[in-house]
Amino acid sequence: MAKSSRRSRVRKQYRLGIDLGGTNVMALVVNEKDEIIGEAKKKTKAELGPQGVVDRIVATAESALSAAEVDVKAVIAAGVGAPGPVNLDTGVVVEAPNLPGWQEIPLAAMLSDKLGMPVFADNDVNLGTLGVHQMGVGRGTQHMVGIFVGTGVGGGLIINGQLHRGSRYSAGEIGHTVIVPNGPICGCGKRGCLEAVASRTAIEREVSAALAAGHPSVLTELLGPEGKNRLTSGVIRSALEAGDALMTSVMSQVQYYLGLLTANLVNVLDPEMVVFGGGVVEALGDDFLEPVRTTARIYYLQQRDADRVQIVPAKLGDYAGGLGGAALARQMTSRRRR
Repeated sequence: MAKSSRRSRVRKQYRLGIDLGGTNVMALVVNEKDEIIGEAKKKTKAELGPQGVVDRIVATAESALSAAEVDVKAVIAAGVGAPGPVNLDTGVVVEAPNLPGWQEIPLAAMLSDKLGMPVFADNDVNLGTLGVHQMGVGRGTQHMVGIFVGTGVGGGLIINGQLHRGSRYSAGEIGHTVIVPNGPICGCGKRGCLEAVASRTAIEREVSAALAAGHPSVLTELLGPEGKNRLTSGVIRSALEAGDALMTSVMSQVQYYLGLLTANLVNVLDPEMVVFGGGVVEALGDDFLEPVRTTARIYYLQQRDADRVQIVPAKLGDYAGGLGGAALARQMTSRRRR
C-alpha cells in the first residue's frame, strides 16, 4: 500500500483503522485516497485488563496520528477490529479470546470517549476481509471469501458486495467447520475443526509429537534445545526451504485440509475469489496455495469452469485489519449521513 507525503491538515478527511490482537495493536491513519500516511504498533499487554488495553489502543492511535502529522480533529472516525463476536450496532465485544476479562466490553464507546470521535467496532477477521475487498486484491468483486491462517483460522464473507455478518454477528467462523470427524480436539472443545488441523497451533502440535517420537528434522536445530524457540511462520518457511521431510509432510496435510474447506465454500457460496491471508500464508507466499488450489478443484461441483474461481494471497500483511477498520469507518459515517 502506497504512502503519501506527510502534510498537516485540519479539514476532516482522514480515518483511523485499528487492529486489536492478543499480542499487538496496530493503528493506521488513512487519507481520502486510501493511502496509509501514518502507522504505529504497540504491545497489547492483555494482562492490563479491558481499561488498560483501551489505554494502549489510544496511545497507539495517538502515535499513528503523530507519525502522520495529523491533528485528531481532522479525523472523521475510527474503525476497530477485535477478536471474537462483536455487535456492530452497539460496538460491544461479546467475548474476546486471548484477552482476559473481555466479556460484554463496550469497546467502541470507550474509545470514542477517549479519542473524541465516532468509533465503530467489528470482528477482526471481518475487517481483514473488508480491507482486502475494499483496498486490496479483492477490490471490485461481488462475492469473495477471506480465509486467515495464523494461531487459529478465521474467515470473512463478502456477499453481493457487502460484508456478511449473520443474524448474531458470528458468520464466517470457518475455523470451526468440521473437516476430520472425531479428529483432534479444538480449542472450542469440539473435535475435528479446521482450526484443530490446519492452524499454526495444529502445526506446532504435529511437529512437537513427531520430534518427541524421534523423527529427524532440521527443526531440531531451528527450534533450539528442548524446543526453546517458537515455531513461527518464519521457522516453518525456513524448514520448507531446507527441504525438511517432516515439515513438508505436516504442511501437505494442512494444505489438503484447506483445499477441502475451499471446495466446500465454493460449492456453497459460489464466490469469484477466495483470498488467503494471515501469518502463515504471508510468510509462505503463493507457492503455499498451489496444492490448496489442486485439492479444491478436485472437489468442485462445477468442474467445467473450475479455473474461474481465483484462489490468491491477500498480500496486505499486517495492514489488512487496519485498512478494514478505515473502510468500516468510511462505510458507517456514510450510512449515518443518509
